[in-house]
Amino acid sequence: MLARVVLVGVGAAGVAVSKLLMEAGVTDIIGCDREGALNPSKKGLTAIQKWYAKNTNPRGFDGTAEEALAGADVFLGVSGPGAVSAEAIRSMADDAIVFAMANPDPEVRPEDIEGDVRIVATGRSDYPNQINNVLAFPGIFRGALAAQATGINDEMNLAAARAIAACISEDELFEEYIIPSVFNKQVAPAVAAAVARAAHATGVARRRRRLDLSSVR
Repeated sequence: MLARVVLVGVGAAGVAVSKLLMEAGVTDIIGCDREGALNPSKKGLTAIQKWYAKNTNPRGFDGTAEEALAGADVFLGVSGPGAVSAEAIRSMADDAIVFAMANPDPEVRPEDIEGDVRIVATGRSDYPNQINNVLAFPGIFRGALAAQATGINDEMNLAAARAIAACISEDELFEEYIIPSVFNKQVAPAVAAAVARAAHATGVARRRRRLDLSSVR
């Protein structure tokens, strides 16, 4: 089954997240701003918004974010507080996933949708499943530097994401623990090693000799 994703906040973060999801194989993404879903018929789009509209929203949906959420599997919020209503979230598919990452006030408050979705994540430390970029950037930069990479590509970013996910074992995984704690000391070394490997695999590493990944800390 293909996941239907609705993203609210088509700025720099929203575009970057969408590109990485597409690289990972997600094909059904609808990106929305304050005026609703982006599609090629929409007027007044910037250059990046035109690219986004052309490469997402495969059904040409033209409506609000609230309407787009009906039957969707995943909500990704990178916008602002109260961007969507609890009622709209309740219209999503069974076992829906909600990443409401506006900080400090999320797009929808977790307590307002408690029991209505399968997984909720926010950017806050006082809710379960805190999404914090500190899980990614130290290891990404360390791995890139260790490999003397000429840049950071999608494969390196995906390797980082998979390494973060792998820090939680199947036995530990449950709805309120889908991402490791920011205090988990295993994360940065694991991400660094994965990123260094991906840099070598994709030909952007300038360090030609075999890299001792045990030293990537």
